[in-house]
Amino acid sequence: MPQVPQRLDASAVRAWCGLALRALGRAREEIDAINVYPVADGDTGTNLYLTVESAAAAVEAVFAGHAALAGGKEPLDGQEPFDGREALDGHEAVAGQGVSPGRAPEGPALADAVHAMAHGALIGARGNSGTILAQLLRGMAQVLAADSDATHTDEQGLRLALRRAADSARQAVVHPVEGTVLTVASAAADAATDAEGDCGAVARAAYEGARAALAATPGQLAVLERAGVVDAGGRGLVAVLGALVETFTGEAPAASAVPVLAGHARVGAGSDPTAPHARVDAAVTEPLGEVGECADGTPAPDEGGPAFEVIYLLEAEDAAVTRLRDRLDALGDSLVVVGGDGLWNVHVHVDDAGAAVEAGVEAGRPYRIRITHFGLDDAHTTGAGSRPVRERAQRAVVAVVPGEGLAGLYTEAGATTVLARPGEPPASGELVEAVRRAHAREVVLLPNDAELRHTAAAAAEQARTEGVRVALIPTRSAVQGIAALAVHEPGRRFDEDVVAMTSAAGATRYAEVEVAERQSWTMAGICQAGDILGLIEGDVAVIGSDVTATAEAVLNRMLAAGGEMVTLVLGDEAPDTIAAHLESRVRESYLAVDTVVYRGGRQGALLLIGVE
Repeated sequence: MPQVPQRLDASAVRAWCGLALRALGRAREEIDAINVYPVADGDTGTNLYLTVESAAAAVEAVFAGHAALAGGKEPLDGQEPFDGREALDGHEAVAGQGVSPGRAPEGPALADAVHAMAHGALIGARGNSGTILAQLLRGMAQVLAADSDATHTDEQGLRLALRRAADSARQAVVHPVEGTVLTVASAAADAATDAEGDCGAVARAAYEGARAALAATPGQLAVLERAGVVDAGGRGLVAVLGALVETFTGEAPAASAVPVLAGHARVGAGSDPTAPHARVDAAVTEPLGEVGECADGTPAPDEGGPAFEVIYLLEAEDAAVTRLRDRLDALGDSLVVVGGDGLWNVHVHVDDAGAAVEAGVEAGRPYRIRITHFGLDDAHTTGAGSRPVRERAQRAVVAVVPGEGLAGLYTEAGATTVLARPGEPPASGELVEAVRRAHAREVVLLPNDAELRHTAAAAAEQARTEGVRVALIPTRSAVQGIAALAVHEPGRRFDEDVVAMTSAAGATRYAEVEVAERQSWTMAGICQAGDILGLIEGDVAVIGSDVTATAEAVLNRMLAAGGEMVTLVLGDEAPDTIAAHLESRVRESYLAVDTVVYRGGRQGALLLIGVE
């Protein structure tokens, strides 16, 4: 068995992040399925996964930078991005057998690693649960990276870090509610405080305390008891603490020890209540309360709960954030403000999304603004009064699109669209809401982005629990989605339609032309900020200085393998003459190849290219 770390150091933090990401990846669908509080939007597991993914990527960047400097080279942005699937320190090669404390005898300082972990979680936090987890990690970092004579690398440091984490998370929530992840975090800290032994023993005590508190959450929160599930955010924290146990002991806690359902009486006869999906779907699809009743069982106002989730990063001074908390508290609920040192992550549920953003503008500089509409059918907006029942369509297509122009094109073709703003991919809750808007018995989901595979899968799973038959076609680009939509025939059998759409998408090679934001290593060499990059199937194939010339080089490489149809989708910042130039090039050099051009709007990339 490889050696496991006995003290808190940078390698232990790195290992913990990787193991936590893997644990959440395994539990993501289960956590999404039991998500009923504060909003039953089925994305808590996905939000926690994406939050930890950002934290892990930040820690990996610290190690990559340290390795580059140790080798006498300046680190370059973009080196081997962490994708959450690779193991850390050889752990994958010996699954479940512990983690080496590091490949090199010397590595980054603990303070650098925990600061990176906390910062990565802060800027990547998704949803209510992810925002609270980011504050938990920040609280730990405040202890582990503190400048003092006392060391914080032993079991006492871990006890103090867990205590600070629980306290700071509770302080970040304006109106704490028991029976949530806050309760689970406090129980973990309490158990760790009384634990004797090394870091492994303290981590295991925290995990056991959290697990016991999680099992008790239905008795503290009525909405959980009615749905027959435990708190989803607390379940995610238990998974993260289980990864901490594995980091220091080399042994992962048994999955069967983690509660999912509130009581065995809800599990079918002969079934295993600890199985990942044992009647979870049946439990969460039961009514959460009668119309006119809030998620916590109290009478709802006539207008129902807030309709929007608003999240943004904010650069602001402490005093301004104090005023912001008061203003947002008056606007809505589920208010969580985390961060410090000038950078904050703000999360709130409101009816007036514009007012929530304006409050941020008055406090400082908000950016990465995300506004999600919960939808008329969401459990959080019950009590809005009766409305005419619209007959469900038999089949619909839901697609994620990167620009307004493509959104219009997809809509004209009959699809329900979700706009993905540059640098701000949609959360699974937005995809679920789009499936609800489509109002169909059968839905074909086109994510149109390889990075959305987990999010789309979570949305599809949630939609299935609501009685919708969903097929997820793993399109990796909007041009593949166009090809799939072109052969879509609602009148034929669902399976046949899905096969035809999948085949059309798979037969479409895709590329994009964009501007490099920073110096980076690529498959085609080193690029500088401002260079024009031509990416084929996600990999940089051409580095140039001219947009049109780079696009032509990319198109020539793609057509060298054959093709019948070229699709060009122009972004707002693409040169006006590029489409005509590329069309002329195709006519002159490739007989019997047709070209079609669309305007994509603000899509991030200068140009999208598809070759069928």
